[in-house]
Amino acid sequence: MSWWWIAVLALLVLSIVAALVATRTAQYWFIAPGALPIIAAIVLPVVGEPAPASPVFTIGLAAGFVALATLGGSPVVALVLQLATRTVRLGTHGGILVADVDSPAPDREILRGGTTIGYVERFALIGSLIAGQPGAIAIVVAIKGLGRFSELENASARERFIIGTLVSLAWAGCCAAAIAPLAG
Repeated sequence: MSWWWIAVLALLVLSIVAALVATRTAQYWFIAPGALPIIAAIVLPVVGEPAPASPVFTIGLAAGFVALATLGGSPVVALVLQLATRTVRLGTHGGILVADVDSPAPDREILRGGTTIGYVERFALIGSLIAGQPGAIAIVVAIKGLGRFSELENASARERFIIGTLVSLAWAGCCAAAIAPLAG
């Protein structure tokens, strides 16, 4: 077995730990190195490094990428939202705090449960791709959009919903692309 793939596995484990730390500490930039194992797994077969021959090692890598897709998406989304909107304040229920322009009341939490929904969304996306059913992604996105429809009454909520959903799906898609060469 190539030491390159062992390095990918080591980076993958470190990236999963970084994702957990980033989420727990709200230091979302900790997830940035999480792109390294994804890039490596996509590039290695292109430059001629064959996928690992060991089925156990391959399953371990695939499971690691599923975990990175699911857990790493939250800090990636929060980081992109911070960069895009300059402020992201998370509420106690996994939602986003926004000022209500129609009310003198303090900020209110919208899109509650977003963290949990994001985990399920990314797991469903990568699972549907692994199962060879990419059409199921449309169902996941439709269910999410219908479930959130009533909460998208203001521009701030819509912007965050669209950015968050697209970034979440893109992250999980990149992790799925890292698994594809392993199936080879």
